[in-house]
Amino acid sequence: MDLAAKLGEFRQRSGQSLQQLADAVGASASYILDLEHGKIVDPSLELLRKLAAHFRTTVAHLIGETEEEVPEEFIRIYRDLDTLTEGERAVIQDVIEALKKRKAQAEGGV
Repeated sequence: MDLAAKLGEFRQRSGQSLQQLADAVGASASYILDLEHGKIVDPSLELLRKLAAHFRTTVAHLIGETEEEVPEEFIRIYRDLDTLTEGERAVIQDVIEALKKRKAQAEGGV
């Protein structure tokens, strides 16, 4: 599914008007309408990020690179990671690696 279809689907599912969505992401209602109708195919990355954040999804999902719905909790965690320092993110990565290793050992792997 392409951006136009995804955007229309997300907006309708959320029950928002064109104007409500436009206000939320700092665009005009006519621009959002043109996006939904596929008349604009190259929106800025900044707008895509705002739309994805607004609909609690990823840019990749919004533009149709993946059909997987990303759980809201994962998106929240990702956004929280962005507020951490590089060192703090390294600690989180170490914890993830340790958990993966423990899981592999429990499943009979090495």
